[in-house]
Amino acid sequence: MLVCILAVVAAVGVVVAAALLFRKFGRGSDDGDPGGATAGHAGSMLSALFLLVFAIAIVVPWTTADSARENTYTEGRALVEAYWAAAALPAPQGHDVQADLRAYTDLIVGREWRSMKRGHVTAEGDDRLTALRAKVNALPVADDDQKDDRDAVVEQLQALATARGQRAMDAKARPPVGLLYMTVLTGLVVLVFPFMAGARPRAMTIVPLGVMAALLGVGVFLAFDISHVFTGALRVKPDAYITAQHEFQQIPESR
Repeated sequence: MLVCILAVVAAVGVVVAAALLFRKFGRGSDDGDPGGATAGHAGSMLSALFLLVFAIAIVVPWTTADSARENTYTEGRALVEAYWAAAALPAPQGHDVQADLRAYTDLIVGREWRSMKRGHVTAEGDDRLTALRAKVNALPVADDDQKDDRDAVVEQLQALATARGQRAMDAKARPPVGLLYMTVLTGLVVLVFPFMAGARPRAMTIVPLGVMAALLGVGVFLAFDISHVFTGALRVKPDAYITAQHEFQQIPESR
């Protein structure tokens, strides 16, 4: 924060020093026109700064949401493949593993999804997946075929663990708070700049300024609304896991 304050003070100091020096040496001419060179240059730069900050505030969450959504389908496919692989395990172990996978998926769709809206996955989900991996790794095998079947389940559970870790990171992901507040600040400056430059809009000239203000307000609201992957307009839904639940019903159970 101190570095930021010093940078702001230094930048303003450069402007003040330049104005005093150029006035002292008689360079340039007075510019009090709201549409003059000074106001035009400052207005263009402020608009460019707002657009840059606003673009980052929109593009970064959008990209994160797309990546998180793709990861949920990767995790959903791993759940289905693990369920298929568990069907090849001998009973009752294979049946138990399939039951655990169904319970784990139910947890994700229910309580865990609500928890992710608050920025984290559940400890219960971590415990269930860890226990399931330990259970499968400890299954006895009588021959190479059973070992291959067990290894197939282990491989899919490893993929599940990887996807879960990524989902936990996605649940925590948010743009820097400073970026969102910078969007608000630059938007406000862009709105009041004509008045700061000395312009006094009247009659119909106030209409385009009002339209711009309304659109800026909507844009800033959207920047805050989509800032979290699992809430807001771009939120990722548990569709991949609901699809997996439906596919479980079509997969034969272990016998």
